[in-house]
Amino acid sequence: MKILILGGTSDARKVVAELEKRDLLKSLQVTYSVAGLVRVPEFSCEVISGGFTQRGGLTHYLRELGFDLVIDITHPFALQMSTAAVAACAELAIPCWRFHRSAWQAQEGDQWQLFDNWDGLIKATEPYRSIFLTAGQIEKPLVDQFKLQAELTGQRQIIRTAAPPKAELPETMQWLKAIGPFNHADEKQLLIQYDVDLLVSKNSGGSATEAKLAAARELGVPVFMLERPQLPASDCLLDSVNDVVNKIENKRVGV
Repeated sequence: MKILILGGTSDARKVVAELEKRDLLKSLQVTYSVAGLVRVPEFSCEVISGGFTQRGGLTHYLRELGFDLVIDITHPFALQMSTAAVAACAELAIPCWRFHRSAWQAQEGDQWQLFDNWDGLIKATEPYRSIFLTAGQIEKPLVDQFKLQAELTGQRQIIRTAAPPKAELPETMQWLKAIGPFNHADEKQLLIQYDVDLLVSKNSGGSATEAKLAAARELGVPVFMLERPQLPASDCLLDSVNDVVNKIENKRVGV
C-alpha cells in the first residue's frame, strides 16, 4: 500500500515515528511530504520537500506514482494544501484522510476575542500598544496592514516564527526566531519583558505552543484568536496519533 503523508507538523512526525515503532514502514510504501521551511525530518521512509508544483502538481504526482491513500496532517490553517488534497483524491478516487488536533478552548480567566478574518482582527488592535504576534508566517499584505496600524498608533509589534519571515518586515515590527515547544515560565517572562498588552494567535491547538495562552491568562493579557478556516470534507477525520496509525494498520490487513 502506497501512502502519501502531507506533513510538516509535530503530529505528522509523531505518526511516522509511531509507524516506525510498530515496524509498519517495512510493509508500507510511505512518502512524507514537507514544505521544508524549517526542518526536514529524517525517517526511514522517503521524504520529499518543496511542494508539488515542481512535480507537475499534486494530482499528476499521485497518478504517476500510483498512491493508494493520502493522509493530510498539515497545519489546521493550511487551507490551500488541504483543499488541493481533497480535490486531487476525488478526481483519482483515492481515499483522503485528515488528522487535525483539537482546537483550543477558552478557560476560566481567559480574555479571548474571536475573529474569522485578519481584517477585523487588525482593526481591533488599535487601542493596544505592545502586541505579540504568534500566528506563524504573515504574508506581505497583512504585514503592510500591521505597518500602517503601527504608524498611525505608535504600536509596537513583536512577531515570532520558526523560519525567517517570507515578507520583509518594517522597522515597526521586531522578529523573534524560536521553535517550540515552549514552556510556561519562558512565555510569561517574554510577555513581561516586552510589556505585552495583547497576544494574537491562530487557534492551532496542540500542546507545543499552548503555554502562551496560560501565561496570558495568568498575567491578564487579552488574546485575539483567529478561528480555523472551513476546510472541504475529507473521507475520514481523525484527532489522535494512535487513531491514525491504527486505521492505517487495519487498512493494511483489510479490516
